[in-house]
Amino acid sequence: MEPCPRRSCPRRWRRLWRRRWALAAGLLGAALALFACLRQPQPRRVPTTGRAGDEVTVLLWWEPFGRPRRLTDCRRRYNVSGCRLSADRGRLGEARAVLFHHRDLALHGAQGLPRGPPPRPQRQLWVWMNFESPSHSPGLQGLGGVFNWTMSYRRDSDVFVPYGYLHALPQPRPFALPRKTRLVAWVISNWNEEHARVRYYQQLKEHLAIDVYGAQGLALVEGSVVKTVSAYKFYLAFENSQHTDYITEKLWRNAFAASAVPVVLGPRRANYERFIPADSFIHVDDFPSPRLLATYLKFLDKNKPSYRRYFAWRNKYEVHVTSFWDEHYCKVCEAVRTAGNQVKTVQNLASWFES
Repeated sequence: MEPCPRRSCPRRWRRLWRRRWALAAGLLGAALALFACLRQPQPRRVPTTGRAGDEVTVLLWWEPFGRPRRLTDCRRRYNVSGCRLSADRGRLGEARAVLFHHRDLALHGAQGLPRGPPPRPQRQLWVWMNFESPSHSPGLQGLGGVFNWTMSYRRDSDVFVPYGYLHALPQPRPFALPRKTRLVAWVISNWNEEHARVRYYQQLKEHLAIDVYGAQGLALVEGSVVKTVSAYKFYLAFENSQHTDYITEKLWRNAFAASAVPVVLGPRRANYERFIPADSFIHVDDFPSPRLLATYLKFLDKNKPSYRRYFAWRNKYEVHVTSFWDEHYCKVCEAVRTAGNQVKTVQNLASWFES
C-alpha cells in the first residue's frame, strides 16, 4: 500500500502509520546495535593449563652412591603427573622436596647438607632416604630435627617403598611352574663369617647339598640371578641382618621372580606374613635345627603335591619387584602432592630406625 497524503488520510490511518514507523525504527536501531557489537574484537580464549604450582620439583641432593643416572618421566612410567625430578642443586630454592640418600650423607657428613643463604623455604620438605638395614647404616646419631620425612622399606615410614609387593589379580589365572632340575641355591656377594646367615648356612650344608653363587661360589648363568635360580626348587633368601620389615630383593626377585620357594632368614615369620601369604615361604625358625629343615626340604623334593602347595597363591597375586631408583623418586613426588601443606619434623630418627 502506498502512503496517502496526510490531509486526505483519515485520522485512524495516520495513527496506524505512526505506530508502524516507530516499530520499524526500533527494530532498525536494535539491528544496528547488534551489528556494531559483532564488529567489536572478542577477547582471545586462553587454554587452561591448571593452577600455578601444580608441578612439584623433587631435588636429589646426592645421587645414590655418587652414580649419576638419567632421571625418569614419572607420568610416562608410573602415571604420576606434575613431577619434575632434578639433580641440579641450582633448583634448591624452587624444590618442594629434597632427597638425601643416607649412605652419601654418612660419607659427606652433616656439613654436606644445604646451607643458606638463601634460607631454607618454609614449606620445603627434607626427606631422609635409606634402604639399608640399621646394621649397615652408620652415622644415624645426630640427625634428629633435621628432616621432615623418612623414606625406607619400613612400613611406618612417611614414604613407604618396599623392595617388592604383591598385588591382587582382577581374576584368578593359572600359574605354570617352570621345570625344576636342581634343589637349593644361594647367591651371596658379601660373605662375612660373623653374619647369622653364613653361620646358618655352614650348619645346613652338613645335611643338604647347596649350590652357592657369587663371590664365594659359582658364576651366574648369563650373569642373571633369575635365570640361574629358576632351575631350583628352593632359594635361601637370607638377609645380611635381621630387622623389622627388612625383606629385600633376596625374596622378591631372587626367589619369587624365579619361581623358587624362598627359605627365609630375616625378621620373624609374623613380620613376613604382613606382606606375603603364610604358605608362600619357609622360615628357618619353623624348625628347631638346620638338620630338621634339611629333612623337610628333602621331603618336599620327593612329594610333588606338598611342594606345589607353596605356589597356590600364585593364581591370585602377581609379584612386583621395585625398580631402583626411579620408583622411589616418583613415590616421593606423589606423596608430596597428596600431603598438601602438611609439614612435620622427625625428632628421633636414630631411635625410630633402629627399633
